[in-house]
Amino acid sequence: MHSRLYQAKSLIRLALPVLAAQVAQTMMGFIDTVMAGRVSATDMAAVAVGTSIWLPAILFFAGILMALTPMVAHHHGARQERKIRPLIHQGVYLSLICGALAMGLFTQAEWILAQMDLDPQLFALSRDYLSAILWGAPPFLLFQVLRNFTEGLSWTLPSMVIGFVGLAINIPANYIFIYGHFGMPAMGGAGCGVATALVFWGMFLAMALYLLVTRRFQGYRLFQGWRGLNPALQSAVIRLGLPIALALFFEVTLFAVVAVAIAPLGPITVAGHQVAANFSGLIFMLPLALGMALTIRVGYYLGRGEHGTAAMVARIGLQLGLGIALLTALFTVLCREQIARLYSGDVEVLSLASQLMLLCALYQLSDTVQVVTAATLRGYKDTTALLWISLIAYWGIGLTTGLVLGLTDWLVPAMGAAGFWVGFIAGLSAAALMLKIRLRRVQRRMELSTKSSA
Repeated sequence: MHSRLYQAKSLIRLALPVLAAQVAQTMMGFIDTVMAGRVSATDMAAVAVGTSIWLPAILFFAGILMALTPMVAHHHGARQERKIRPLIHQGVYLSLICGALAMGLFTQAEWILAQMDLDPQLFALSRDYLSAILWGAPPFLLFQVLRNFTEGLSWTLPSMVIGFVGLAINIPANYIFIYGHFGMPAMGGAGCGVATALVFWGMFLAMALYLLVTRRFQGYRLFQGWRGLNPALQSAVIRLGLPIALALFFEVTLFAVVAVAIAPLGPITVAGHQVAANFSGLIFMLPLALGMALTIRVGYYLGRGEHGTAAMVARIGLQLGLGIALLTALFTVLCREQIARLYSGDVEVLSLASQLMLLCALYQLSDTVQVVTAATLRGYKDTTALLWISLIAYWGIGLTTGLVLGLTDWLVPAMGAAGFWVGFIAGLSAAALMLKIRLRRVQRRMELSTKSSA
């Protein structure tokens, strides 16, 4: 059994490249918004509307494929390397099926947008954005399969490097298709859709080329020995991945529903909430990266049959996460006014955002515990409970509490945006508690199974 210090260093070493890849992805979204915004506010809004439809759908399919990471990690830990290539091949088939489903969904963009009562120009730009970006669905999901393969083998560096490759493609592609250069028509915000699709193709091809030429993975002969669909393996991936995808969907849609519920409260409330939500999204990248590292390490040690080491890694990961969350929460409280000023100069927005930042600090503690614990459960390949806990915590507790406190006088005078943030904290705290209880049960069951077989 390795020392606690070794395990902490291993988690950090795995998490840092994942964090950098997430930063690159966030930068792409920021660049899209800024470059489209230089054309007009309507073009910038079209990117936002298109993303609000595209992102939840594609993340759902990517969530199913996330099952590959713990499965690869288990095989790697158990030294069952021969099982990894057939698994990844089935992942490729599944990603193509999911990609086709996503494309089919986005071909219905016009009907979806028609339900939103948009300005005609915004409607047209959003429709064209989705019509372009749908061609990026298959390569995005294929890239996720290859990324899950490398990360399952405890090698996260390619995700970081290729994330920045995507960023390098994104800026000139936006320049060409948004503004109309090198013979291309000026497409405005819709051009971001074309650019993003090209980015996903570039990232997939770069990852495939890397796996072809690097010596580290040549022993897996990943692109050889293709066979047909394996129903048993497909079922195993879907059975493990579908609860992950649905849990992600519940979390993403919670924030989307809250944004809609807050909209009638006026532009000041919406802007103040958006400041806190955007900042918390940036901070969220830290526990998310740590969680992905935990899934890999826990899965690896379980594959080796070292259940005690896996439990120790889980404890260290939670301790690291809480330590980071305490630091970010303290930073948020002390610098809340300065952070708010980065987003807005409006006095009323600054006042509300500064108040919400106090709740945002508490939110980070609950959020970290639930993210890290959920990721550990994925490492244990225990995902069905994630689905039900997410549904109960996010929609049953979080949304209900937010609606009651934010919009009604049933318990206290309507709190507006602050009520929804209290709801977030209540929901995430409930999720953290239920996930921790579930993890302990899974670990105890494994301990008893190990003792009985000894």
